[in-house]
Amino acid sequence: MKIKISDRIAGLSESVTLAITARAKAMKAAGKDVIGFGAGEPDFDTPANISAAAVRAINEGRTRYTPVGGIPELKCAIINKFSLDNALNYSPDEVVVSCGAKHSLYNLFQSILNPGDEVVIPSPYWVSYPAVVSLTGAKPVILRTSAERGFKVNPDELRSVVTDKTRAFIINSPSNPTGCLYTEAELRGLAEVACEKDILIVSDEIYEKLCYGGSAAPSIASVSAEVKARTVVVNGVSKAYAMTGWRIGYAAGPVEIIKAMSKLQSQSTSNPASISQWAAVEAISGGQDTVDVMVAEFTKRRDVIVEGLRAIPGITCNSPEGAFYVFADFSGLYGRSSGDGPINNSLDMAGYLLEDAGLALVPGSAFGEDKFLRLSFATSMDNITGGLKRLGAALGKLS
Repeated sequence: MKIKISDRIAGLSESVTLAITARAKAMKAAGKDVIGFGAGEPDFDTPANISAAAVRAINEGRTRYTPVGGIPELKCAIINKFSLDNALNYSPDEVVVSCGAKHSLYNLFQSILNPGDEVVIPSPYWVSYPAVVSLTGAKPVILRTSAERGFKVNPDELRSVVTDKTRAFIINSPSNPTGCLYTEAELRGLAEVACEKDILIVSDEIYEKLCYGGSAAPSIASVSAEVKARTVVVNGVSKAYAMTGWRIGYAAGPVEIIKAMSKLQSQSTSNPASISQWAAVEAISGGQDTVDVMVAEFTKRRDVIVEGLRAIPGITCNSPEGAFYVFADFSGLYGRSSGDGPINNSLDMAGYLLEDAGLALVPGSAFGEDKFLRLSFATSMDNITGGLKRLGAALGKLS
């Protein structure tokens, strides 16, 4: 029998961030000294109260199937969170819980898009946005931004790319990979375009609680009732509570869309893990002190890594306002050569740094911007300071 893979999967690229992380782990397992700046997850343990809630759920026998879209207790916690944090009111049938925020986005686009539709995606973008759109047969429309303007889209730019085929616009604030954070006024301007052009807003708010310098991340859905009615907010517990492996994300939005997402989920994964759902109830409803501790530590790391990068000739970078990434411009070093040949792009640079210096960075081409590389500061201060020394030494060897 000749095995044939479907065209949609054959043309699908592997997640570069996961591939870089896997490569770094494999090198470490082989005994090589590697410092990883690729991971998109906090290096903190899941807080004890959350883990205890999961153990309690096991001991109480809460290990069976649950409602497809999430247990009522978790939906209630999510609804309360939206009310307290975002001044947004949702009902249980406007919320669906899935196996991570990525799963929520996949279900959403499968539920609203048809072949030939278009979705506007600002660049730099999280690596999976174009892929999950393309898997529906729809077209990702990439809208370039610039570091000089904080990697933000303005209303005129958004308006210029909307066509009669545009179904949705994605906004990610705070952003992966840039760390940029939209203000309420900026969100209001974009929301006005969405209302004017009658398109859906997809607001990825997974890094909402990881903001620095006293900043906060307003939700675009809170601009007005009209905007809320055309917005799907996607969030989860992975980043704020160091729960990446627990796989709990959620979406809130119009009933028709949420119902469609739940129907799709009923025929694919069914419910998210029951134990993880009970842990998520505690994460969202319990004390938030551990989030504050994590943000304080990330702030220190951000300041060190930004200062260190800016001190290396040929590198420039903005200071991120949220998330835990620095998106640094390495293009001033392109055209130089290592012992193995010229470095002409972000993939060349990432390969050189991994093999020569044992540094795992993610090439900017994965995010739609080849001049840059992404460094995660969700790693120890020792790794950051040691990695910066290696980086400076490795780049200094280029001719």
